[in-house]
Amino acid sequence: MAALPTQVLTPTGIAPTYAAVGGSGDTFTPGDHVFLHVKNAGGASTTVTVTTPGTVEGLAVSDLTVTVPASTGDRMIGPLPSRLFARADGQADVVCSPTTSVTIAVVRVG
Repeated sequence: MAALPTQVLTPTGIAPTYAAVGGSGDTFTPGDHVFLHVKNAGGASTTVTVTTPGTVEGLAVSDLTVTVPASTGDRMIGPLPSRLFARADGQADVVCSPTTSVTIAVVRVG
């Protein structure tokens, strides 16, 4: 499980750096202006799951799941606010399945 760095989008733009997704998942710092950019160059679609560890008024919140199409698929996922996705340590968990040829970047606007 790797800790993914947050890259900040500025008015002049960025060229994001992508990391191969980890087999057992990765962590990132969620926030109101944080997005995941997932690219899938593999031959099968991949499911991205962002865990929601808490509850709202005693009710469990379903994990966020997004399907990224095969081959040239990519998805911007978010925003991912801390109040929904952060564990007690402030980090969030993301898992992709399958992981073959899947890369990810964490981007924060502003």
